[in-house]
Amino acid sequence: MSRRPITVAVTGINARADNPGPGLAVARCLKESAHLDVRVIGLAYDAFDPGLYLPEWCEAAYLLPYPSAGEETFMARLAALHDEADFDAIIPCLDAELPTFARLAPWLEKLGVATLLPSTEQIRLRAKDQLAELAQSAGIACPETKSLFREDFFHACAAEGFAYPLVVKGLFYDAKVAHTPDEAVAAFRRIAGEWGVPVLAQKFAPGEEINLTGLGDGEGNLIGAVMMKKRALTDKGKAWAGISIHDTALLAAARRLVAATRWRGPLEVEAMRGPDGSLSLIEINPRFPAWIYLSAGVGCNLPEALVRMLLKENIMALPTATAGTLFIRYALETIVPLPVFEAVMTGEIQHA
Repeated sequence: MSRRPITVAVTGINARADNPGPGLAVARCLKESAHLDVRVIGLAYDAFDPGLYLPEWCEAAYLLPYPSAGEETFMARLAALHDEADFDAIIPCLDAELPTFARLAPWLEKLGVATLLPSTEQIRLRAKDQLAELAQSAGIACPETKSLFREDFFHACAAEGFAYPLVVKGLFYDAKVAHTPDEAVAAFRRIAGEWGVPVLAQKFAPGEEINLTGLGDGEGNLIGAVMMKKRALTDKGKAWAGISIHDTALLAAARRLVAATRWRGPLEVEAMRGPDGSLSLIEINPRFPAWIYLSAGVGCNLPEALVRMLLKENIMALPTATAGTLFIRYALETIVPLPVFEAVMTGEIQHA
């Protein structure tokens, strides 16, 4: 059977070893699809994003302006790239850009670019500072979280029921477990300096972290699910190695969350399995995780499923992911001739 051809643009093609974006892993899943012949267009925000220089995963690559440059500038660049690269669909892979892409989804549809994205309201519901309310509506425990604009909270937090250790988080990225007020203040300053305020303080949930990634169909159904337990971490707490698992409680919780929000598109559910077996929700990310390539490795290729859904294929359920499969991340150098790098600095690169 011939594979169906399609061109898909993918963002988040950075690959920092301590905190990689999901884009390259999504591209790998698409290139290894058994059902689709995918031409991948890589979209990056920085000339040092490696996906710009890896033709085995991205046939062409372009720079985007940061969404903070304004939606008109962002839309003009996307329209120009669509005219040139003629992509059929786009998969955004970074938290900070998701609200912009969600607002632009109707405009992208008019351009002929398909998306499977949560709405701005769905993104708001799963925001870290709103998570406890969502968890309660879905019947899932969640550690108390407080939004902070000042660092003095950490020296008086006991009065508000917060004890050490606690977790200091950015609204979009980054998290640090702090064991003392000084550690918490240092984390607050670093995160606020990089990502702005508010910064979040979350009560510490002891135990072992387990994660799930899947797809919501927008009607309240979870289409496919891959679960993972972290086995090795970077300094930022990201998975350097993990093993696929099957956890019935986590799967049931994810289904309730998707049903409660009528989630549309990719998501990642992060939870803690406590020493007593309890489950606590700690985060929901509105996109595929950086470890999404594991989904291809366990026979449940979720990026492929997303594109097939955009092609209006009737996907009611995906194969059950194989448990007991390990992934280990690694870093490699790629060699880039200076003229190629200079071409990227002008905003685009076409690979032969």
